[in-house]
Amino acid sequence: MQYQVGQIVTGVVTGIQPYGAFVYIDEQHSGLIHISEISEDFVRDVRYFVKVGETLRLKVVDIDQVTGQLRLSLKALNSNHARKFKKYQRKDKLPEMVIGFRSLESHMDEWIAQKLEKMSKD
Repeated sequence: MQYQVGQIVTGVVTGIQPYGAFVYIDEQHSGLIHISEISEDFVRDVRYFVKVGETLRLKVVDIDQVTGQLRLSLKALNSNHARKFKKYQRKDKLPEMVIGFRSLESHMDEWIAQKLEKMSKD
């Protein structure tokens, strides 16, 4: 079968490396989901998102003309609209800063004097 950029394919994860996951598409084609194409979120470990033997729907983002290998994307098919909407609907807010930098400023002269005194003793 001939694949095209933008096409949706189904494949099985055959291997996982720190930089991505290898996927079997058919007898003539395989592909790689690079770590940057796994999720919109930070991906510390590919194994948190995909497992060997798992069947995935993926989008073809590039095709190597020499080897025929497919560059695949999982994140291109995951709608993150709901995640973005939820992000802006969060009710928990950061607490107001009570201490801030002013407390550092008020102690700075004292700390410098202590450090100078200690340095002169050494």
